[in-house]
Amino acid sequence: MSGHSKWHNIQKTKGAADAKRAQAYTKIAREMIVAVKEGGSGDPSYNARLATVIAKAKAANMPNDNIKRTIDKALGSGSGDSYESVTYEGYGPAGVAVIVEAMTDNRNRTASEVRHHFDKYGGNLGATGCVAWSFDRKGVIVIDNEDGDYDEDTVLSDALDAGADDIVTDEEAFEVYTSVDNFSSVAAALENKKYKFLSAQVEMVPQNYVKLTDPDDVKNFERMIELLEDNDDVQNVWHNWDEE
Repeated sequence: MSGHSKWHNIQKTKGAADAKRAQAYTKIAREMIVAVKEGGSGDPSYNARLATVIAKAKAANMPNDNIKRTIDKALGSGSGDSYESVTYEGYGPAGVAVIVEAMTDNRNRTASEVRHHFDKYGGNLGATGCVAWSFDRKGVIVIDNEDGDYDEDTVLSDALDAGADDIVTDEEAFEVYTSVDNFSSVAAALENKKYKFLSAQVEMVPQNYVKLTDPDDVKNFERMIELLEDNDDVQNVWHNWDEE
């Protein structure tokens, strides 16, 4: 892996994420409902997509009661039937690659809003596949080690034994990378060993990163990403801006 630090990004957004916890839970719940509907099961043992979303929910500290209630809701009603997953690709200021994953009940509305945010801050939407080729889809688990509770050799051994592909050590966190297929089982194994996650989800990981040197580009890109992430239809925003 490159020296780019996901932990560094989490540090920068942690306060904002705490303030938006309710919105984050709402988005995860929507993703969970769709996973149940499309997977045909409320049992993560038989629904890989649901298992992935549950791992993400737990890492976000979503209460178990909320998770169970959301799954029961999906099993007992038609909720979520109208939502579909849509992915947008484009470029931010200075050619930074951006992928926006949305879940919407109105494709025209979401496309219009996403395009507006790109256009307003110096970016532009592109055709499907225009930037995805420069990302790899991987499971990413970030283990909190801010208090120095975990030994690097032990974490490395536990992660590799669980089926992880790679681990990157930062001063205050460990970043565990897995294949998409192994993500939920690795997350479950590390959770069983009582590791505390800062985040755990399947991500689009850039193959390379772009630095922004113009302060105006930095300001515009930060604002664009902020507005995209605030959009109720947007589930995830991935990009290759090196924020360090």
